[in-house]
Amino acid sequence: MRTKVLIVGLTLGTLALAADTSSAGATPAVTFNKDVLPILQRNCQGCHRPGQIAPMSFLTYESTRPWAKAMKAAVASKKMPPWGADPKIGHFTNDRSLKQGDVDIIAKWADTGAALGDPKDAPAPIDWPPDGWQIKPDVIVQGPRLDVPAAGLVEWTWVVIPSPFKEDTWITSVELRPSNPTVTHHSCLALGPHKPGMDYNQPIWQDKQRDANGDEIDQRKGVGGTTGGAPQGPPPVNTVGGVLAGTNGIEECYEPGRAAADFRPYNAAKLIRAGTDIAINYHFTPNGTAVKGANIAIGFTVAKEPPKYRYLAMSASAPQDHDRFAIPANDPNWESPSVDVEFARDVDLVGLMPHMHVRGKQMSFELTYPDGRKEMILDVPKYDFNWQIWYDTAIKVPKGTKMHVVAHFDNSPNNKYNPNPNKTVYYGDMTWDEMMFPSYGLVVEDKTLDQKMVLKGRTYF
Repeated sequence: MRTKVLIVGLTLGTLALAADTSSAGATPAVTFNKDVLPILQRNCQGCHRPGQIAPMSFLTYESTRPWAKAMKAAVASKKMPPWGADPKIGHFTNDRSLKQGDVDIIAKWADTGAALGDPKDAPAPIDWPPDGWQIKPDVIVQGPRLDVPAAGLVEWTWVVIPSPFKEDTWITSVELRPSNPTVTHHSCLALGPHKPGMDYNQPIWQDKQRDANGDEIDQRKGVGGTTGGAPQGPPPVNTVGGVLAGTNGIEECYEPGRAAADFRPYNAAKLIRAGTDIAINYHFTPNGTAVKGANIAIGFTVAKEPPKYRYLAMSASAPQDHDRFAIPANDPNWESPSVDVEFARDVDLVGLMPHMHVRGKQMSFELTYPDGRKEMILDVPKYDFNWQIWYDTAIKVPKGTKMHVVAHFDNSPNNKYNPNPNKTVYYGDMTWDEMMFPSYGLVVEDKTLDQKMVLKGRTYF
């Protein structure tokens, strides 16, 4: 009997020792407060919070916990956070892609029960701007409200409003916010001097001849597109052409996935002169539900003192005529005509952004310096129309440098977003048309320069 007791005692002691050894060498538990929340604050909450593009909030454990398994799948597949740039090309200061260690933490948290952890381990919450803004605007202006039908086609519409600034004002950030993103393809603004006779807050659009599929009819050939042609004198002010006359073209935009334009990291600002009018472009796409009173709000932050540098928003376009821009039916990798610009001044290139529609596949930006050296500065190999990202960078660009932008389109059945792979696709405004319209941001030390002065030839929009 004593022998049995001794054996049992030794066995229990051995198990206890083994338990202690195992406990001492165990990997610490992964918890929300200590491990996951800091990752969400750095990489996810900008979109995953009320009023932003993501459909769920990751501000709290309670709102995040139900999505643990989905989060693991999204980060493991690199679907989230959305970041389209090739990691081997360029350097971007707003890179929100996750390091592998962060992916492993989220996966382990999901696999081990998604524990909350000690509240003392949680970082302080971020003080996000109120009401769903990305910036904390000093000034907010509201565009007029327009109704969007449940079905049909709504042409691009412009409205002009007076600037709220009565004297020359330096703006340090700009954000366009649609009241109803579900029907908003995009919205952009242009800035220009007030034109006598311009009607404020009135919709201005161009009725275009379209076929039964909604495709614009080319007046020269009877199929697809706008012909253009030399203008005969200045356009009437209350027309689409009149709205943009005298402006520097598109300045800032809302597009799905695009962050607010913030010039403060560069000690730079955008100049809005006294007497400026703001032209707002509304591109609404009916989605089956009628919307009453959709509008665009614009928020500005204002410089407290003159900035060191001036920020210039630039855009360009591939040729838009249908002889050169025509994506063949069922073509999985059509290369569009390129965009080429030459810099007439020394500038700092601080941002790059591809813009295409649902057949967009890839876009790359390459610089050729005056000494002949070439540098690929951005390649987006898997463009996603639902996440149109602005890539912040910092590149010194000397006078005489050329920028070459190339894009490819997938008009095949393999493109799950393709509404109809069996037709030729032309350049146009609608989502089922296509665009090749790269944008980029410049910073210049000479604050008297504007968009017209920094490029050789007119290659901005």
